[in-house]
Formats: sequence, structure tokens, C-alpha cells
Amino acid sequence: MANILIADDDGHIREVVRYALEKAGYRVLEAADGAEALGVIEDKAVDLVVLDIIMPGEDGLQVCRQVAAKGDVPVIFLTSRDEEVDRVLGLELGADDYVTKPFSPRELVARVGAVLRRTSRTRDGDDSVLSLGRLELDVERHRCRWDGSEVDLTVTEFAVLRTLLAMPGKVYTRVELVDRAYGHDHHVTERTIDSHIRRIRKKLGDAGADDPIETVHGLGYRMRV
Repeated sequence: MANILIADDDGHIREVVRYALEKAGYRVLEAADGAEALGVIEDKAVDLVVLDIIMPGEDGLQVCRQVAAKGDVPVIFLTSRDEEVDRVLGLELGADDYVTKPFSPRELVARVGAVLRRTSRTRDGDDSVLSLGRLELDVERHRCRWDGSEVDLTVTEFAVLRTLLAMPGKVYTRVELVDRAYGHDHHVTERTIDSHIRRIRKKLGDAGADDPIETVHGLGYRMRV
């Protein structure tokens, strides 16, 4: 039974989300602002965070940045802003998915389940370690290293990189990467995958890597061999 943290300054939304998640069999923790959310994550075993973007004090984007830096806890954003740039900004900061307000509690529960399944797949795959040159993915432990240095990836970033690394040299279209990272029943834009690729490249670059991911214009992406 997974522990889900709902962080939102609107008590009514927390109540609705709690009811839906508990009905689906999850344990639910609550936080009314960003600072409280970070405290809960620090003190409790949290498996996923449902995080409102607009909160007093530290907003959801600031909280997400700190959570993503550790790379352990997936994040689903709740946003009242429907512009694509806002959703992509959240993904750039390390969120794994987003739901736009007003939302269906059933849809949110489905998104929570999908992200948790991706977490499980990345940790329980057939190949326990994938490597290419100085890049290594330990699937069982959900760890990424470049030349021995730890690289913190979100659940979705890990799924995208794992897909590319499983067959170096193979070109994956953006649609294929969406299917592998999110599942066939999920609808995200191709720009979302581009956002994840940018973040992966930046994190690997910060660890000292030359860009190991090649853009194949008009097709998609592949690992350089």
C-alpha cells in the first residue's frame, strides 16, 4: 500500500483527493504548504507527491525542484493554469506528470497508479544493469551513474533513458518513447519527451558527460554508439 502525499493549500481539494485515493487503497498524508510538504517528505516514507503549483511560501515549483534533486519520489502536479508552457515548466523541473484543475478525482487516481507502475517497472525490469561506455543504469536500485558519479533522475527520466539504453543505436520516435515511459493509455505531447531529453542531457552534462543522446531530425532519438 503506497503512501501518497497531497500538498495543496485548499482544504477542500485535499479532502476530495484524500477520499478518492483512500477509496483506491492508498494511504494519504497531507500538507497545506510547501514547507510542510518538504517536512513530511523528510520525516515519512512517501512514495508519490500530488503537488499544487500555487501555494503560499514555497510554491510547488520550488518544492518540486528540491524533491527532484534527490530523484527518489515521483511528483504529479496539480495546476490551475492550462497553458502548455506551465505544464512543460513543471516537467522541466522534474515532475513526472500533471493534472489540470478542475480535475476528475478518478483521473487523478489513474495518473497516480500509472506513475507508481512506471516506478515499479524501472526497479523490477529484466535487465538489472544497463551500460554503455561510462554510463550505467542500475535498474533494480533505480540508480544512474556516469563514470562512477551519481546522476539523480526522476522516474520518468529514468524510464526514457532506460528505453534508449536497452538498444543503443536504435532510433526511437517520440511516440515510442511516450508509450515506453507513460504507457499506451496516456496522452502527452511530443514536446513533453523533448523536455525530458533536455533534462537528462543537462544532468549527464553536469556529471561530465559528452552528450550520449543523439537527435535524429524528423525521427526521434537514439543513444550514440
